[in-house]
This record gives sequence, C-alpha cells and structure tokens, in this order.
Amino acid sequence: MRNRINVLLAALAALSALAAGGCGATAEKGTGAAAAGGPVTGLRLMVPNTPGGGYDTTARTAAKVMEDAKIASGVQVFNLPGAGGTVGLQRMINEKGNGKLAMQMGLGVVGASYTSKSEATLSQTTPLAKLIEEAGAIVVSKDSPYRTIEDLVAAWKKDPKKVTVGGGSSPGGPDHLLPMRLAKVVGIDPRQVNYVSYDGGGELLPAILGDKVGFGASGYSEFLDQVNAGQLRVLAVTSTEPVPVLKDVPTLKASGIDLVFTNWRGIVAPPGIGDADRRMWIDALTRMHDSQQWKAELTKRGWTDSFVTGDPFAAYLAEQDKSVASILAELGLA
Repeated sequence: MRNRINVLLAALAALSALAAGGCGATAEKGTGAAAAGGPVTGLRLMVPNTPGGGYDTTARTAAKVMEDAKIASGVQVFNLPGAGGTVGLQRMINEKGNGKLAMQMGLGVVGASYTSKSEATLSQTTPLAKLIEEAGAIVVSKDSPYRTIEDLVAAWKKDPKKVTVGGGSSPGGPDHLLPMRLAKVVGIDPRQVNYVSYDGGGELLPAILGDKVGFGASGYSEFLDQVNAGQLRVLAVTSTEPVPVLKDVPTLKASGIDLVFTNWRGIVAPPGIGDADRRMWIDALTRMHDSQQWKAELTKRGWTDSFVTGDPFAAYLAEQDKSVASILAELGLA
C-alpha cells in the first residue's frame, strides 16, 4: 500500500510540474514541458490538403524547426486532403480531447467551411497560434503571353471567360477570394471569372507550368523554387510594399490597381483538450517562434511574422470568420 501511495504522489508531482511549466505566449525561455523533461514527444500535425502547398510547407517547416531547436522530437506531419480542408477539419472535431494532435490551417479553411457547407466549423476547435502572414501573387508560366500585369488585365477584361484562373483553394479560400476581389477592382463582374480550384499549391503548380490555366493566384512562397529557376514569372504581388525575395516584382498598387490582399496561417487543436495540453502546444510554438531557426525560415521564405496565441488568436479567428462570411455572401457563395 505504501508503494502505491508513493507512486501516486510522484505522478501528482509530475503533473503539477507540467502545469506550472506551460505558461503560454508569455512563457520565458527555458520554461514549459520541453525544458522540464526534454523535448516534447508524440506530437502530430495534420495538413488538410495535398503535399507541396502552403499549409504543407508551413507545417513541415514548423516541425523541422521544433526538432532542430530540440523543442519537440519525432513530430509527425501527415496530409488529409479533401473539400478545401474541411475533411481535415471534420477529423479534428472527431478527435475531441486528443491533446497531441493539431492542424495547420488558415484563411482557406475559414472560407471552405462556408462554401462546402461543412458541419464542422473552426469555432469548435481549440485555437493555438497564428504563425505568419503572406501576400498573394499573380503567377504565369515562362511561356505565357502575359509579360506584365497590365497585359493580363487587358486580356482578362476583353474576355473574362477565356482567361482561366487557377487557385490552390476551394471557393471561399484565399486563392479564390484574391482573383474575385481583383476582378471587381479592375471592372470585371466576379460572376464572370472562370475559376478552377486545385487542392493546394502542390496540384496548382503543374497546371500553371503546363499552361492549363491563364494565370494562378496563390501565395508566392509556394513557387519560389520555380520562379528562381525561371519556370514561372510573378507579374505582381498583393502586399503594400515589394517583397524582398521577389526582386523587381511590382505590387498591384504600384501598377495602378488599388488592392492589397493578405493570407495567413495558423494552428488549431481538437475541441475539449486539457489545459495542460493547450499550454504545452502554445509553449512549444512560442519557443519555436523565438528560435533563430524560425527567424531564418521567415527570411528565407519571405513570410511576415504575425505570431499571436491563445485567446487573442481565437478573437482574430472569429473576426476573420465574420469577414469571410460577408465577402462570400456578397459573391452569392454563402
């Protein structure tokens, strides 16, 4: 009996140490589960679309940084594509209480939850952290007849149905909202836009390279390798200022088109996870964000740091949900 009591007391002490260590976004360096007992183990990060897209790149970069910085060990990243990310979202809801699972997501999943009429919603998840923001880009193949954004817009306005737009998200996602808003700004009825949806940037890339679409609208970081290799051209970016990793590429505003558009990506967990697991995830992501390895990745990929965790991220997510619902209603899609 004495041995059993000692074991119980030891277990309670370990749990108390874990709870005291996870301090969320305000945790000091060296605190949290990883510092108390070595790297966190058993974490799984779901990507709700195909390999090669923005979510996939972000998730695998985050996992690698956590490994390299010895914040977590053996982080498993896996893909569960379908319906613009809502197949993965439904899986998250079904995993209620699973504190070792999280999902990479962003603006695309917000929109897809409306346009696919998903029963699973992001309001059911546990928001963990917003990681980055990224401008959109208007991309064409090296053989495209459109050499400038002005060339493209002129041809598009002349025959909107003829110029096919490809995007790596379903209707309601950022790759869909960007060309719809661009069309409206340049005087094209968004209902006339011939938009073709691909399940992530990994599927969109060969469509652009093979000239199966007139142009692609997506995050530029997904195609940096092909741009640097001369296989793709970026005609314009949607940020307020030029992007350092894309030399000589103008912004839409600098080209006389009054549009700024920003995508973002974050991480959520299933509903009903315990406070200790929530703190563990937020602490691990905070320490990842503070690492030199993550800062180097932000520079390398041209991502904008927009880190926020916990309740502030939940409030941001609610605001984004409301904004996207309004835009989709205006387009007759929600």
